[in-house]
Amino acid sequence: MTARIFRLTTENRLMIADLLDGLDDTAWGAPTLCEGWTVHHLAAHFVQPMLIGFGRFFVTSFRYRGDTARTVDHFTRRLADRPRGELTALLRAHAADRVDPPRVGPMGPFAETCVHLRDIARPLGLDADVPVEHWRLLLDHLTSPSAAPGLTPPGRLAGLRLVATDTDWAAGEGALVSGPAEALGMAITGRRAALPDLTGPGVERLG
Repeated sequence: MTARIFRLTTENRLMIADLLDGLDDTAWGAPTLCEGWTVHHLAAHFVQPMLIGFGRFFVTSFRYRGDTARTVDHFTRRLADRPRGELTALLRAHAADRVDPPRVGPMGPFAETCVHLRDIARPLGLDADVPVEHWRLLLDHLTSPSAAPGLTPPGRLAGLRLVATDTDWAAGEGALVSGPAEALGMAITGRRAALPDLTGPGVERLG
């Protein structure tokens, strides 16, 4: 399974590089679903795990009192000083890098390729997305006990029955939430923009 996740992550990175290369200056400056980040910031964030080693990240995190989100933002904004072409070239050059971060493992970078691609595409009104099978794999992880709190906050899925309408996938017990696998994955990871694509009595609780 790990080798498969690495392979799919590589495929997604290359697809994202193609998407980014096709966007104009206006799109690169457009906001994403990640608050405070433009498309340019997310392009930089995609290469951060390959360019910033754990040791450097760990040491820098002390500046932010161990706050992972603020440390990530620190490096993302500095990498975003690089021009567009350099960032997409780096993403292609490092697409096959096997990044295995502490706590989240290979599923962390894989999840980012799925979710952050849609963080870019949804606000721009683009259909660009990973294959539904990728979402099935990610949903299995997001609804498992091994999911990192940064992906699935503790308690978010309690009392919910999640059902994908575009693939054979379901998990949990309780109030129904149904919709496309992509929308489920985005909502689970805190993207309220995906909630209108879901139906069922549990949607309000998930939001």
